[in-house]
Amino acid sequence: MIGYLVLASALAFFLFLVPGPHQRYAGIAGWAGMVLVLVAMLPEFAAENNFVYPVITLASIPFLFLTARRLLAGDERVAALTRGAAIAFVLYVPFAYIPSLGDWLIGVVTNQVAWLLTLIGFPYEMWAWNIFIHNGLRVEIILACTGIQSIAIMLGVAFAVPATLRQRALAFLAVAPVIYALNLVRNVFVIVAYTDQWFPYLPAIASNGEYGYESFFWAHNVIAELAALVILVGIAWALFRLIPSLGDLAVDLVELYRHDLTRAVRRGR
Repeated sequence: MIGYLVLASALAFFLFLVPGPHQRYAGIAGWAGMVLVLVAMLPEFAAENNFVYPVITLASIPFLFLTARRLLAGDERVAALTRGAAIAFVLYVPFAYIPSLGDWLIGVVTNQVAWLLTLIGFPYEMWAWNIFIHNGLRVEIILACTGIQSIAIMLGVAFAVPATLRQRALAFLAVAPVIYALNLVRNVFVIVAYTDQWFPYLPAIASNGEYGYESFFWAHNVIAELAALVILVGIAWALFRLIPSLGDLAVDLVELYRHDLTRAVRRGR
């Protein structure tokens, strides 16, 4: 079901990129699909003890209604935000829905992570073509471990507003190779921390019943997630410096949603 929702959302966002009177409705459908995907994945987030995405899911519901209202009103700022989301989906979906392409990327990342583990002298074996094993604990490299989602999102942000060819080229260099390289380091950190059991702490909140999962929780769901957030904020700052109009759009959007949310809360009293 989740796969169909992602595909439907991607198709809606693709239609948004095609000029015409249908754009605002396609944009709303795209955002609605994204929110439904997050809601459908809540059980998976709970099973992983992931605390970041449930918060994002809750925040996405009022965001959807505010965004839909602005799109229907023809707000160019929200249209630019939707354009960025649409571009991100167009970049990501081929890797998610063309198995040979997704497996190719997973294989490339797996090989490079293996090379880095060997470089630092960390002992491991390959349980399968994309699964590392050490101390009896396995880590599988899946599409979510390749960094393609973050790369697509940040490139969508970079290309959401008009810019020169030079600005777009520099934005690409600030996003794709940086995120890709840091994601390799992230994978190495998670594999080493989990299989060597660096963080066997607070099982009451970190355990899911599997032996040793606590270290995976702290390494993957907390430390790596927070580090990724800081890095993405830093990349966004670099993009704002490269494309000043992007920074102006971000400021306008923050003020816009703050205003709309405040007004909605006051009306609800």
